[in-house]
Amino acid sequence: MLERFALSVLDPRSPLVIDTHELTRRAGSQREVSFTAPAPADLGIDVIGVPEGDPIQFDLRLESVVEGVLVTGTARGRLVGECARCLVDIEDEFLADVQELYVYPESEAEPDEASRMEGDLIDLEPVLRDQVVLALPFQPLCTDDCPGLCPDCGARLADDPGHQHEDGVDPRWAALGGLLQTDEPPQHN
Repeated sequence: MLERFALSVLDPRSPLVIDTHELTRRAGSQREVSFTAPAPADLGIDVIGVPEGDPIQFDLRLESVVEGVLVTGTARGRLVGECARCLVDIEDEFLADVQELYVYPESEAEPDEASRMEGDLIDLEPVLRDQVVLALPFQPLCTDDCPGLCPDCGARLADDPGHQHEDGVDPRWAALGGLLQTDEPPQHN
């Protein structure tokens, strides 16, 4: 029984931890908060993400409900990465909707049903990570119609739309080319 009310491991000075002490446990009380916090490490996937330390703007409403604190609002920031087709650097913005119920520590809710408060503290990092990473494009593109790279020389086709090579024979098909070059006329039966 004592382990359910263990001391908090969250640091209230952490930029993504919000103290809800001022928000009484009376259902219906609410407050709005707007703040900027640095992005945590590894907020993204291999080809696109939020640079560590980049500012993320939060506009949130904290509302006391019977089970805990409902957090709704948005998080906005910058994305950087590279085009999956032509490998050029790209930059974009994200706007993530945040909606998460943080249940009180003494709640009977299962851990997979809702996030749990630690004392009066809530940690925004897991919900931010879920919302941003899941919304990222698996293969980001610099433009929707990016032609990519030349398969022969690697030139970026968007920079040189008329890019061509001599009519060379693919070395994988070179042996078959010899079949067409015979001196004998085709025989008919």
